[in-house]
Amino acid sequence: MLSLLSVTAYAAAAVAQERLAGSGHRGRSRWAAALLLTAVGAGLHVVALNFGTVAVVQALGTLTLLFALPIEVVRYRTRISAASWRDAAATVAGLALILSLSVAPETPALLPEPVVRRLGLITAGAVFVCALAARRAGPRSRAVLLATGAGTAFGISSVLSKAVLTSFTTGGLGAVSVSAATLVAAFAVCGYLLGQLSYRGVGLAAPLATVSVTNPLVAAVAGVVLFGEGVRFGAAGFVTVAVAALVMSWGVVGLARRSATSSTAGAEAAGRSGR
Repeated sequence: MLSLLSVTAYAAAAVAQERLAGSGHRGRSRWAAALLLTAVGAGLHVVALNFGTVAVVQALGTLTLLFALPIEVVRYRTRISAASWRDAAATVAGLALILSLSVAPETPALLPEPVVRRLGLITAGAVFVCALAARRAGPRSRAVLLATGAGTAFGISSVLSKAVLTSFTTGGLGAVSVSAATLVAAFAVCGYLLGQLSYRGVGLAAPLATVSVTNPLVAAVAGVVLFGEGVRFGAAGFVTVAVAALVMSWGVVGLARRSATSSTAGAEAAGRSGR
């Protein structure tokens, strides 16, 4: 429930960010709305991490586009096409498989200080490479690269958030790593800024789809490597989860593409009616 509430806030924030980018990042009220919705989504997301595996909570984040679609429909008075319903079904089916096969580790999700620092350096390096490559890329490639950096930052921020929450619940405030808490904030802010920049000039589709796929993928891999999270039925389970992730990604990309098409058509119609 916490994850679903978080996704609802993030979906509304994504639409607000797209409108903010479309206005040239002007308007205090638009900035305030986007920041407030993002903060609410992030808060609910962090609390949800304390009750489930990183893979499950992050995978639920892919529902952002599923929630953003009806918001766009209400905003632009467009219809949800049969193809969009198909993409939504693929997203939900892939997510359901991941949820049903995911298994929480028996040991607490704690990270030693050296691991926290190495993870921070690796993540910062990956995000920096994406941002640097985006400077020389075309508009669409630039958006995808920035969104990839944002998704990576968000994914690792969630992993570190779970470690911080576990430290707090098992050992109190004194057990919390200052480095981990600092990196959580730094990567969350970095992800937000890169995500906002990725919307400029290309709309909602490519950036949101890229973040929605990169974020859970990075977090799930980190959860397996760092926390020992796994799936049922051994190797067969991992293969099934990999196929489910591909199906879910296909649905997310399709939803993003159709959402962009409907929002563009709706914006043009709104502009004509305004004139």
